[in-house]
Amino acid sequence: MLMTTPLILYFTFYRYKLMTMKLSTKIILSIFAGVVVALAAVAQDGTTAYQFLNVPVSSHAYALGGHNISVIDDDINLVEQNPALLGKEFDHQVGLNYMRYIGGTNFMGARYGQGIGEHGAFGVGVQYYGYGKIDATDVSGAIVGSFNASDMAFTLTYSHDISEHLRGGINLKYIHSSYETYSAGAIAADLGINYYNPDNELSLSLVAKNLGGQVKKFNDKTAKVPWDIQIGFTKGLGSAPFRLSVTAYNLTKWKLPYYEPADKNNTSSDLVKKDKFASNLFRHLVFGLEYLPTSNVYIAAGYNYKTRTDMSSYKRNFLSGFSIGGGMKVKAFGFGVAFAQPHTGATTFMFNLTTSIGELMR
Repeated sequence: MLMTTPLILYFTFYRYKLMTMKLSTKIILSIFAGVVVALAAVAQDGTTAYQFLNVPVSSHAYALGGHNISVIDDDINLVEQNPALLGKEFDHQVGLNYMRYIGGTNFMGARYGQGIGEHGAFGVGVQYYGYGKIDATDVSGAIVGSFNASDMAFTLTYSHDISEHLRGGINLKYIHSSYETYSAGAIAADLGINYYNPDNELSLSLVAKNLGGQVKKFNDKTAKVPWDIQIGFTKGLGSAPFRLSVTAYNLTKWKLPYYEPADKNNTSSDLVKKDKFASNLFRHLVFGLEYLPTSNVYIAAGYNYKTRTDMSSYKRNFLSGFSIGGGMKVKAFGFGVAFAQPHTGATTFMFNLTTSIGELMR
């Protein structure tokens, strides 16, 4: 009897632990579904604003087409794409980002991550979107001065390992806009889940982005944040040093029509609406391919059909819709760059820097 008692206690504890894991998973998934439904309902009212939230802060994601919620890399800047990509492996990691965007605008920010216990991680981030000086005009159009315009987003992130291969996470964001003497604020959340199996190099993700609404308005009109549902797939190609990604986005609506000139050689010709099944399908998809010569180096390229077709009536060139970039890790530092040219007058460049405080202190 004395010998069997420890066995009984062991199996009782094992069953309790297993039931607790299952219960925790159900609770997390239930909360995820409930918050998606509740916040999505809030996000439906008003006109869409805060489009800067759709601009990536990760050069890796930007190189892969601008949207990628499933790529796995030692880069805390990717947490902006999917909070479930944050983990204890980012303990004491700092990430900095800078982007020279369209129209001479400048975006920059910083993030920090830290592990919590065996299965959790916490992060904080701040992002600044500066649009420079803008001419102020009177009702007749005469320039009477200038003013500055900017947006900022403050983010708290938490993630938790649901099981060995499954992780969930949440980004909570406060968004502040300041244009001349006017200001507005909003609260939004990103909810994400990621499945990653390193044995077969498979990563699958689901994210509900920018769920929330305004807490302070510019005027009497309500503006909603650009909420979205995204699905991501990333897979290593066996023994070949390549990795393929496909991201589906704008899944809150199917039809995404666009217009292009009837005469493609004359952008001033009449515009023709494009709304066929194939064009709608591919305007929801972003494709990315990476070459990974070593574990510390990647070269990436992406194709975003929506970006390309959006520019069909405005100075589109061969590079429209394509992006390219690369990254490498040298000792305690990681570097990443990305480049894209949506149209002939808009060249964009992004730079990322990451470092681990723990590695620096060794």
